[in-house]
Amino acid sequence: MNEPADTLLLIAPGCPHCQSVLHSLSELVKNGIIGRLEVINIAVHPQAAQQVNTRTVPWMRIGNYELRGNYSPGELKRWAEKAARDAGSADYIRELLERQELNLAIRHLKEHTEKLPQLLELMQEEDVSLSVKFGIGAIFEALENSGLLEGLLPQLGALTRSNKADLRADAAYYLGLSHSPQARKWLTPLLQDPQQDVREIAAESLDMLETRT
Repeated sequence: MNEPADTLLLIAPGCPHCQSVLHSLSELVKNGIIGRLEVINIAVHPQAAQQVNTRTVPWMRIGNYELRGNYSPGELKRWAEKAARDAGSADYIRELLERQELNLAIRHLKEHTEKLPQLLELMQEEDVSLSVKFGIGAIFEALENSGLLEGLLPQLGALTRSNKADLRADAAYYLGLSHSPQARKWLTPLLQDPQQDVREIAAESLDMLETRT
C-alpha cells in the first residue's frame, strides 16, 4: 500500500483562496489521503516563502508536486493520490505548462531528472495543446548546455524515425540542443527526409554540433 504524501501549505492574511484550500487539505488529512499537513502563515514567517521562491499563495507542495493558486477539493485529492503513487509526472508538467508556469516546470525537471522522459511522452500525445507544445520546446532550450539531454538521446533518436513529420522535426531540433557528437548518427539520415523543413532543421542541428567540436 502506498504511503500518503505529506503536504506543506503557505497562506497569508487576505488571501481569497487560502481558507478553502486549507479546508480541503485538512479533510484529506482526516481521510488519510494526506499523511501530514504543515501550514505556515508567510506574514509571520516570510522566510518560508523565500525558501521556496514564491510570491503566490496559496502555495503547496504535495509530495514532489508544487502547486500554486486555487485548486478544487477534487483536484487536490487527485494530486495527493498521484503523489502517493509517485505517478502523474507527465500530467504535472502538462498542467504547469497550461498554467504558464514554465519556470516551475523547468525547476521540477532539474530537481527530478528521472522525470525527463515524461517530456517525450507529452511530445507524442495526439491532443497536446499549443501551450504545452511550445512549453516543451522552451524546456528543452532551457536545458541546453546542462548535460541533462544526453540521457534522452536514444529516445529522441527513435523519434527521428516517426511517421509524423512534426515529431521528426522536433526530435532533430532537440538532438541539436544536446550538443552531443552521438546525435549525428540520428541527424545525418534526416538530411534525406522527404519533408523539407525536417531536412533543414537536421542540417541546422548538425551545424550546431560542428560549432561545439
